[in-house]
Amino acid sequence: MTDCDQEWGNAVVSAVTETQRRAPKPRADALRNRERIVAAAREMFVEYGAEIALDEVARRAGIGNATVYRHFPDRTQLMHAVLLEVMDSVQALASRLLVEANKPGGDAFAALRAFALGAADKRIGALCPALSAEFDRNHPDLVAARERIDKAVGALMTEARAAGQLRDDVDVGDLMVALAQLTRPLPGTACLNMDQFVRRHLEVFLDGLMAPARSRLPGVPATLEALRDG
Repeated sequence: MTDCDQEWGNAVVSAVTETQRRAPKPRADALRNRERIVAAAREMFVEYGAEIALDEVARRAGIGNATVYRHFPDRTQLMHAVLLEVMDSVQALASRLLVEANKPGGDAFAALRAFALGAADKRIGALCPALSAEFDRNHPDLVAARERIDKAVGALMTEARAAGQLRDDVDVGDLMVALAQLTRPLPGTACLNMDQFVRRHLEVFLDGLMAPARSRLPGVPATLEALRDG
């Protein structure tokens, strides 16, 4: 590389950096509006499934239709944002409880139990029916979010297992599948009050994760990677 090439390269890098520095940051009110839209959409995807209208999301969020379309031109982009927000909050919950578990006197299985109950409140499974065939479940953002969840929840389970509290034939995927299934609404109008049993049945499942195990599970422990590839 010649001195001229080096100078040109440095000039390009400097120009790009200066452009990024001068790029306007999202205004606080715009960020708040986006958060309100995502929160409203998450509630409506849980309640009504995939076919929610963006105009209805705007009404629930208490903002104008144009604001919603400015942030999310279509429903697929909105669902992407909702899933990413839920996954990030689930990962943050696991990371926070891992810190609690590692404090002196911390209880690793109590932290794992608190994670499962908190994650269930996010209604992970209820979002599944809202995913359309065209939705890209393997978008890099979502893959990265799953990997963060895998790492955080895996660390929680490792701590519980090392403490002799968690059976050794389960993995992150086993827990996340149970959370998805227990928080997914059943079809039909006769089961509208099933939500009242979610935490009760989740506690039964969590008791089944405790060591020593009373039985040996068939198959192999489920990982998030295996679930994604399967």
